[in-house]
Amino acid sequence: MSLSNQSIAAATKAIQENQRILVIPHANVDPDGLSSALACYHVLHELGKDVTVICPDTKPECLEFLPGFEQMTHEIGGKSQFVITVNLSDGVEVDKLRYTVEDNRVNIIVVPASGVIKPSDISLGEGEKPFDLIITVDTADLSLLGSIYTENIDVFSEIPILNIDHHISNSNYGQIQLIDPTSASATEVLYNWFNQVPDWMRLVTPDVATLLLTGLITDTRSFQNPNTTPRSLEIAAELLEKGARQQEIIQNIYKTKPLSTLKIWGRALNGIQIDPNAGIVWSTISKDDLAEMNATSKETHGILDELISTIPDADVYVLFTELEEGGLKASVRSSAKIDISKLAGELFNGGGHPRAAGFRIKEFDNFSLAVLDCVAKMKVGMKKQLDDEGSDISMAAEETPELKEEKKDPTPDINKKKIEKTEVKSIEVPKPLKNDQINKDIDIVKGINENKENKDSTSGTDVVKEISAGE
Repeated sequence: MSLSNQSIAAATKAIQENQRILVIPHANVDPDGLSSALACYHVLHELGKDVTVICPDTKPECLEFLPGFEQMTHEIGGKSQFVITVNLSDGVEVDKLRYTVEDNRVNIIVVPASGVIKPSDISLGEGEKPFDLIITVDTADLSLLGSIYTENIDVFSEIPILNIDHHISNSNYGQIQLIDPTSASATEVLYNWFNQVPDWMRLVTPDVATLLLTGLITDTRSFQNPNTTPRSLEIAAELLEKGARQQEIIQNIYKTKPLSTLKIWGRALNGIQIDPNAGIVWSTISKDDLAEMNATSKETHGILDELISTIPDADVYVLFTELEEGGLKASVRSSAKIDISKLAGELFNGGGHPRAAGFRIKEFDNFSLAVLDCVAKMKVGMKKQLDDEGSDISMAAEETPELKEEKKDPTPDINKKKIEKTEVKSIEVPKPLKNDQINKDIDIVKGINENKENKDSTSGTDVVKEISAGE
């Protein structure tokens, strides 16, 4: 799936027809979200637009190197206004204008210098909206904008929204969408959009190229994640040609870690837990941990990808972080066996990508108990997903052409070999051979003889079971 010409045309037209534009990434912002927002700022500013970029929470110090970082603000600022208009026709002039507030009412007092103001001269209406267009980047749902959204719902409901994202879990909100789940990052979506508007590509300066490459590098973990595509690598090469400062990105993202970050990473490693039977690995960072290490929840970014997810023989990896403002966030990674976006969505209304997703729990009484509850639910969900997949495979295998043909024609065939009625006994099916056992010879007789002394001679020997034991 890629961006359609219709979507690109609609998004481009929205930019051309609107002047005051608000750009905002999701709360608890990551490098891809912030880089996408700042790339929009640079390009739209060069197009002569009045652009406001909002960081929904505290600006992460580790991303101060991003061009335009200082342009971000924390609040929307302008609010929609309610206007009371007084018609001054028929020679009416105003001498004084004042207001009082009493009993939850605002009294606006107009004292005319001449003439008379009648009730019919008063009209009410809405003032000018603060923005013409809102652009959200790297945000699968409006609720992920956090308090910026909940405290300004009227703004988001009245002003058109251009939704730019690459998450398959995107709820398709907004009047215009530029959503491409095949893109490795939101910055890749932006680059593909800019690339379709010739006049805009010249605006991809070394600063903009650095921003776009930052999102691409971080969301692919330096092109290690499964979401990396040949197109992603092509774009990275093109951005380098346009002056993207790759070493600056690597130095600031991967090779600069404050002492508080290293300490909190150590605490997460020390707290790793694993359930080998369920195939899940998890660790936790509490508010007490953050306070003790003088760290913030944002400093946990990278622990999961760089450390926890490297543990072998597991299908799901989770880092639970208790947030300073309340609630917890869970960052999740998975093997190819588990669609973690689907699992997070079904269990916790979360989402993301099939191999990398997340969710939040807003309220709980005890962080540790909340984590255990989440892990228990995930184990059940993982098993169900694996069982459902196995059931689908079994059903496909059962519906062979021969079986379908027999179902169509139930008439007995006298030429078919008669099937004798026999007693069906269950046997223990051997486990699949491991890779290092594929070419290994198993001495059945030796295995039986070795165990004969410990068996009742009258009980018989289950050859299939002995083969399994030999493995």
